[in-house]
Amino acid sequence: MTTDSIALPDEILAWIVNQAGGAVTAADRVPGGASREAWFIDVERSDGTTWPLFLRYSRVADPGDPSVTAFLPLRVEGEVFLALQDTDVTVPRTIAVHPTQPAILAERVPGGTWFYRIKDPAEAVATAQDFMRNLAGLHRLDPRTLHLPSFGPVKSAREHALDELAHIRRRATRADGTIEPLLRFGIDWLERNVPDWDGPTCLVQGDTGPGNFMYQDGKVTAVVDWELAHFGDPMDDIAWLSLRTVQDTFTHFPDRLREYEQLSGIEIDEQRVWYYRLYAEMRMATLRAQPRAAAGEDAPARSAARDIGNGLIYGMLHRRLAIEALAAVLGLDLETTGLPPDAEAHAWHGIYDDLLDNLSVIVPRIDDPLAAGWTKGAARVVKYLKELDLNGRSFVDAELDDIADLVGHRAASASEGRAALTAAVESGKVGDEDYVRCMWRQVQRDDHLLRGASGALRERTWPPLRD
Repeated sequence: MTTDSIALPDEILAWIVNQAGGAVTAADRVPGGASREAWFIDVERSDGTTWPLFLRYSRVADPGDPSVTAFLPLRVEGEVFLALQDTDVTVPRTIAVHPTQPAILAERVPGGTWFYRIKDPAEAVATAQDFMRNLAGLHRLDPRTLHLPSFGPVKSAREHALDELAHIRRRATRADGTIEPLLRFGIDWLERNVPDWDGPTCLVQGDTGPGNFMYQDGKVTAVVDWELAHFGDPMDDIAWLSLRTVQDTFTHFPDRLREYEQLSGIEIDEQRVWYYRLYAEMRMATLRAQPRAAAGEDAPARSAARDIGNGLIYGMLHRRLAIEALAAVLGLDLETTGLPPDAEAHAWHGIYDDLLDNLSVIVPRIDDPLAAGWTKGAARVVKYLKELDLNGRSFVDAELDDIADLVGHRAASASEGRAALTAAVESGKVGDEDYVRCMWRQVQRDDHLLRGASGALRERTWPPLRD
């Protein structure tokens, strides 16, 4: 048996043998998955054939507490897979869900994941259409007929949205009782404006779309990753689909939505989609409650064992999308504002370019995909630091000028100015529209600093809902 350098526990291997009814001949870990590991398992059957299986497993216990994480425990995700067997939704055939350990065993499904890798336009359209068939099939299901005991009773979409917003608020709250200002602003608005929609509640996948389904030869072979599934409004899934379309690609979005309407019988409500776009960004920002120090304590140490560059560019993308969604729900037109001219480069700035040249030579020589990816991320950080060195000070000055225009005095530092702006918004001295416009100008400055690192992401935005 071939194994990953980090082997599966004997208890899990014994469980696989018991459930599959054959000897495990190979257990190979698939890259990615963070704490939720993905494994290709081969089992030799009694007739000598090999049964290809797939294992999701976590060495860390799932908390199962929505105030700590938005992610469902693996056992609950397993409930979803089992509930959707033999429905109009294409999911992998689940063999077993471990009764006590976070592990799901399923048949291995062929196909790719990243939609942008489909090079044939006709195949891309066919694949996207088949996914819309799956999504429409999901939303046609009556969730009361699905065996999902861990989800609790089916309520109105409004009630489910309010429940989740309460969890989002708890996850966003620091130990000292504060919430990052833009996040607090977004949550407050969402709670005040939950759509009063009386249509049928659906099971929604959450985080649905390209990257979270598998495909082959123009067909969806499996809809995967149900760890954010919940009961709610079908427009919640449409919003997430549009969000994943920003990150990947998904053919012409209005065409796909027309097909969804025909297949599901559910009309696209643009106002509700924009609401759930903002909702998705607030949920994205609070997928896990981050440990925060209480007042007077040192900040908890941050692990560097992550792709810092990737975090920078996607964090920037989601901040921009959140502001764009806020502007849309408030009915604001956002204007591109002028940026201060680039500062004059000094001799030492050439060192950034020298280092980037070094990294460009190093990356193609790295065989480990994780190491190569993180090295590319390090190059993104170098590009950002160069821009920060050139323009960071002047951009802070521009931010302080913006805040002074709203609060009536110029703060001595960015942290002091941001605190003053937050207080002014909370007291009503600064209105919602002025606050969002101020944040938009700040996002444009931050986006400018990351323009070299972000690449194509800098041009991405929410797809249109109609032609």
